[in-house]
Amino acid sequence: MQFERYGIILNVANFDECVAFYQSLFGLTKMFTKQDGDFRLACLTFGSGYLMIETGGVASETEKTFAQSPTTLRFHVEDTREILALVQTYDPEAKRLDTDWGAIIRCKDPDGNPISIRESAGFEIRL
Repeated sequence: MQFERYGIILNVANFDECVAFYQSLFGLTKMFTKQDGDFRLACLTFGSGYLMIETGGVASETEKTFAQSPTTLRFHVEDTREILALVQTYDPEAKRLDTDWGAIIRCKDPDGNPISIRESAGFEIRL
């Protein structure tokens, strides 16, 4: 199968806060928005794909468990030490973790969806 594009749809309860979070922290730009009654969506650039944020999700005050959200969004950066303080302005509970496979920052969006920010050093995908 050949496909033309790829994207991720993220259903959220705190729509405006989540859109602002992904735009301001990660610099994702808005491609378009749509509203139909209570339903809203915002389509943001996400590398060569898109992240579509839609209403209809369920929020959590804490990071969602794997059962609540079995998917984690991953962003790669050059140096997690450099951005930890910035990430903590959006999620004060964000933590930097050193693992045997690399360094990550673990944080959550305003709905409690888990996010991993990984240092690119040492990351290699072999196809």
